[in-house]
Amino acid sequence: MKNIVLSTVIAGIASCSVSAFAVSTGEGQVNFTGEILDSACEVVNTLSSPLQVNLGKISKTVFTGVGSAATPTSFALQLKNCPATATAASITFGGTANSDNDKVLALTSGTGVASGVGIQLLDSSGSPLDLYTASADYTLKSGSETNDLAFGARYIQTAASVTAGKADSTSTFTVTYN
Repeated sequence: MKNIVLSTVIAGIASCSVSAFAVSTGEGQVNFTGEILDSACEVVNTLSSPLQVNLGKISKTVFTGVGSAATPTSFALQLKNCPATATAASITFGGTANSDNDKVLALTSGTGVASGVGIQLLDSSGSPLDLYTASADYTLKSGSETNDLAFGARYIQTAASVTAGKADSTSTFTVTYN
């Protein structure tokens, strides 16, 4: 009797362990959609002709703790000569991330550079726009009209203490047509 019970228990354990390793099979599908544009909008602020945004001279006393920020400076990226098929676009900013806050730009390194701050980008509503994150869509006007895509930038404290010095940075951006 003990052998029968023991055999039954061993068989039950064996069947559980086999079913635990069973692999489910199935099928799935991915649909890719898109459009090839006749042409894209002309980007006015190119690598060879970048937009210059002056954030001004800010006293380090403006910063009262990590996350405190200076007054934003508005700027606009310009797209022109957009084809009729390009009705909306989003912008994704790139660049070197601050080592204390990877959502904001690091200052360009070198002698005499400020520390404890980075440059935070803002969308058209004034909300923070993280690096490598697409903005909301901007509606585009086609033809010869220039599209001004509004953004902002400001210094933001990223470390416990701030030191004075040069506070420059560089960002690239990518236009995605939606």
